[in-house]
Amino acid sequence: MPTYDYRCLDCRKRVSVYQTYEEYGNVLVTCTHCGSSDLKRVIGRIRFARSEESRLESLADPSDWGDFDEEDPRSMARMMRKMSQEMGEEMPPEFDEVVDRLEAGESPEDIEKSMPDLGGGGEDFVD
Repeated sequence: MPTYDYRCLDCRKRVSVYQTYEEYGNVLVTCTHCGSSDLKRVIGRIRFARSEESRLESLADPSDWGDFDEEDPRSMARMMRKMSQEMGEEMPPEFDEVVDRLEAGESPEDIEKSMPDLGGGGEDFVD
């Protein structure tokens, strides 16, 4: 049976559901963590072979980032999604939560305050 991935919009956790083709879209899906039926389908990534050098080159030129504005949380979210896609690696659920909140216009400072463990304990980096 195919596996379909969802993100719960209530508890923000990822859920994988096994469904037949006949069930998909016809049977109510609920979150296995909180029981909510407020789920959003997450489409899996399509991967193709690229060298690491090629991926990093595509991120090196800020002019390729489009209308990036470091003062705009939504712009930051777009850049983070692009970087994630270029790297082609699965990101933890916290990444999606941060990007979703940035897309909603929440400031990075407010997100950092509400998620103190996100940066590895909240300590500043020192050279």
